[in-house]
Amino acid sequence: MAKKPASGTVKLPEPDRLGEVPFEEALARRRSVRSYSRTPLTLAGISQLLWAAQGITSKEGDRTAPSAGALYPLELYVVAGNVSDLEPGVYKYRPKKHDLVRTMDKDLRSALAAVALDQSCIKNGSVVIVIAAIYERVTGKYGGRGVMYTHIEVGLAGQNIHLQAESLGLGTVMVGAFYEEKVAKLLNMPEKEIAVALMPVGRKKK
Repeated sequence: MAKKPASGTVKLPEPDRLGEVPFEEALARRRSVRSYSRTPLTLAGISQLLWAAQGITSKEGDRTAPSAGALYPLELYVVAGNVSDLEPGVYKYRPKKHDLVRTMDKDLRSALAAVALDQSCIKNGSVVIVIAAIYERVTGKYGGRGVMYTHIEVGLAGQNIHLQAESLGLGTVMVGAFYEEKVAKLLNMPEKEIAVALMPVGRKKK
C-alpha cells in the first residue's frame, strides 16, 4: 500500500473490540521481545495499540487504563519508521479524536536509541511508543502521592500495550533506561511532559 502524504493529522481506523485471541492466551504468551522482523506494521495495528493504552471506552470519557481521579496524566507519542501506510515521523495520539497529530517529519528511531543507551530494540522496532506523563494533572489533587498514582497508570497502560501486541502477533518490551531530558528535547515535547517509558514494537521474527 502506498504511503499517505504528509499531513497535520491522521485519522486512525476504528479499533477492534472483539479480538480473536482469548485474554488468558495473551497473558500466557506475553514476553518481552527485543528482536523484530523487517516486515512493516500497519496503521490499523498502530490504532489498536494506542486504543489499548489510552482509548476512550464510554460516552463519559473513561479509558482502557484506569486513572486516579480520572485525571489521565499520560500522553502518547509514536516514533514511526516502518509502517506500511504511515509516513516516518513523530506523532502524538489524541484519545478523544482517536487520531494522530504529526509533530515531526523525520524517522528518529536511531536518534532515540542513542539517548536510550544505544539499545538496538529502539532502533529496530517498526515504531516506538513513548509514554509521557504530566504529573501536575494528578499531584494538583493528590499531592506527592500523585507521582506514584501516575506510575501505576504507566504500568497499566504498558501492560495493555503488551497484551494487545501479543494478540496481534507483535512483540514489544517496556524500556526504562534512557535520558528523559534528552528524549524530551529530541521529540520537542512540551516542558511539563516527562518521558517515563519507551516501548518499541515490531513483528516477531519467525
